[in-house]
Amino acid sequence: MQKEQLIDWLTTGLKAAGLGDSVTPALERPKQPDHGDYATNIALQLAKPLGKNPREVATLVKAALDAAPHPLVQEITIAGPGFINIRLKPAAKFSVVADALKLGEKFGLGDARRGERVLVEFVSANPTGPLHTGHARQAALGDTLCNLLETQGCTVHREFYYNDAGNQIENLTRSVQLRTKGVEPDSAGWPDDGYRGEYIVEIGKNFTASGGDTSDAEAVRHFAVNALRDEQDKDLTAFGVKKFDCYYLESSLYTDGRVDKTVTALQASGHTYEADGALWLKTTDFGDDKDRVMRKTAGGYTYFVPDVAYHVTKWERGFTQVVNIQGTDHHGTIARVRAGLQALDTGIPKGYPDYLLHSMVRVVKGGEEVKISKRAGSYVTLGELIEWVGKDAVRFFLVSRKADSEFTFDIDLALSQGEENPVFYVQYAHARICSVLRDGGVAMDALPMADLSALTHEKAEALAVKIADFPTLLASTARELSPHVLPYYLREVAAAFHTYYNAERFLVDHLRERTARLALAAATAHVLKNGLQLLGVSAPERM
Repeated sequence: MQKEQLIDWLTTGLKAAGLGDSVTPALERPKQPDHGDYATNIALQLAKPLGKNPREVATLVKAALDAAPHPLVQEITIAGPGFINIRLKPAAKFSVVADALKLGEKFGLGDARRGERVLVEFVSANPTGPLHTGHARQAALGDTLCNLLETQGCTVHREFYYNDAGNQIENLTRSVQLRTKGVEPDSAGWPDDGYRGEYIVEIGKNFTASGGDTSDAEAVRHFAVNALRDEQDKDLTAFGVKKFDCYYLESSLYTDGRVDKTVTALQASGHTYEADGALWLKTTDFGDDKDRVMRKTAGGYTYFVPDVAYHVTKWERGFTQVVNIQGTDHHGTIARVRAGLQALDTGIPKGYPDYLLHSMVRVVKGGEEVKISKRAGSYVTLGELIEWVGKDAVRFFLVSRKADSEFTFDIDLALSQGEENPVFYVQYAHARICSVLRDGGVAMDALPMADLSALTHEKAEALAVKIADFPTLLASTARELSPHVLPYYLREVAAAFHTYYNAERFLVDHLRERTARLALAAATAHVLKNGLQLLGVSAPERM
């Protein structure tokens, strides 16, 4: 693509100037468009190691570039202490239109990570209740990130880790048993950690209707866990989340002996000790602020121990790159899991696995926070969000902010049909383009041959520049695990299109001009549709 071509040209220019043969310059869009189309601070980076003034370095680079001009480049200038600004020829700016029309649904795809296998673990909800808004945010982030990684040639493995062991499952079982006996959550015999939602009543009724014996705790547990897993799967399907490649059960780590095997290996590593009747891991050996208990005095392992065993399985399955998408409340687990993996000394890299942490979601409706669910009792469910505003709005909204930032989901905003609603604004831009193309009187297969020199308006140029950023943006969001950048970019594209639409008529009598403007509009539609599909959001042709 265009940016990559320019980077290669700059790299060659640096070598020609004798300034380095192992430096890859970075190109960015200047904050002020009148400074040019691209800028690099490579002269400032090289000045100190070369012992030269940045301006002097920039002058040497410019001279080398001028001696071997690039066909896309109109002008090279030096600004400030040594920034190199590059201005493209008008034809170069609009060349992306033909690229987008030619590639269609493949426009934006790259191969920066071709051949890599990446495991992304997300949602991983305990099968103790319906999915809540935090799970919804995780599902939207995880599915979108997987899609973005695939645009760069990655083979992506989607994994869901079921925490189907431990006290929470015992509490679920006990809650179902009590509700089938008529014990209410506010009764004296109700456990403090019992589950209070109406879904517990439903599970109990269905269990007894199937002929189950409520005194058989194992049968109740099995039935309840399966019922909730099935409900979660249905919610994720309704949410448009692609099918997971693996559903890994925490309980299997115990039945397969993996937890005991991991603990034995950690003890053999010399990084454990016994104190106060408990078994400790010396996580301080690996940068943690204090050592952590592995096996409690009363017996049983702390929750990070099976996590270490689980991540050993990821490594053993050949996944050298792993991304875990979890809530920010899991932040403390990161150091412990990584310390455990390092203590095993099996070749697992120090920063393994990567994490994308997200904050929880606050739901507001009519200006008031919504806390109580009809079904779950104490939280808003994913199913309810979809019912209130639809899948598209939920997915777009939940990815639209940086993952670890607090997010308020405004139901009224998500239902509004105006510029302030980002998903409506982007979808409307796509529908508006489709309408223009239907009325344009030009065959779609004629648009790739349009004479783009007929595009002269500055707003058309600004739109083309924004379209040209799409391939680079997909590569950077996949590399930096930053899916939130995509919806922000799509809104910018929509804004650039609406601005151009209001500045210049499309359906003019002059066929050459009309065809060129329709070609630019069609290229914009490809970007909007391709981007929305990565978010799991529809691109309507009529609204």
